[in-house]
Amino acid sequence: MSHSSLGAALITGASAGIGATYADRLAKRGYDLLLVARDAARLKALADKLSAAHGIKAEVFQADLTNRDEVRKVEKRLREDEAITLLVNNAGIGSKTTMLEDDIDYLETMIEVNVVAVNRLGVAAAQTFAKRGKGSIINIASVVAFLAERFHGTYNATKAFVLNLTQSIHAEAGPKGVKVQAVLPGLTRTEIFERAGNSIDQLPPSMVMEVTDLVDAALAGFDQGEVVTIPSLPDPADYEAFTTARHALGPNLSHNKPASRYGVA
Repeated sequence: MSHSSLGAALITGASAGIGATYADRLAKRGYDLLLVARDAARLKALADKLSAAHGIKAEVFQADLTNRDEVRKVEKRLREDEAITLLVNNAGIGSKTTMLEDDIDYLETMIEVNVVAVNRLGVAAAQTFAKRGKGSIINIASVVAFLAERFHGTYNATKAFVLNLTQSIHAEAGPKGVKVQAVLPGLTRTEIFERAGNSIDQLPPSMVMEVTDLVDAALAGFDQGEVVTIPSLPDPADYEAFTTARHALGPNLSHNKPASRYGVA
């Protein structure tokens, strides 16, 4: 589909919020776009707007990522269209209430979008791009991946999955020419809160980032080669210390006998 020298960016959840902002910023950079979401009318309006503004080609791909058959259709396009050079794995849904009060069927839907679809498209992109020796993957996670005790358990777990998946893809596909990034937003002004029946205006303004600032910072991190980008984090040394401590556990995570403190060896 692409006539751009940069190729095309496939963006999921592109009809609004973070996905639509990525579409705008990547179009400005010269990427053609393949915009994926359920709302075809909003996608078409965005595609027409960005095509006219930036002289790029923007195509609409209507798909419901809660439906595994439709996820496979997106996957097929991702694998077969050699013009696609960048996947922005952005589609996701948030929690409506606390885990103990939430509808478990809704939580399974959350897992379908936040985990199953993200995994299928992320791994498909990694496999495809690694064979070509080039390509990029941006997975949208969340800072709640680090704060399991403070927020909704299922939502936290889905975002921890995205973070771990991204780091693993980087370890395997990075040496084969695939550029990989996990973006960990904090609270961001998007429709995800309203869709879940909440309002972001109830939260402290000092904690809420505008979506344009978030995406601009995330793309700056992408340009700098960050594998994990936390736009709100003032000092990257804090994350580096966390990573060092996590890796330090490695030599003692698997032994042939239990630790002596359990008194069972």
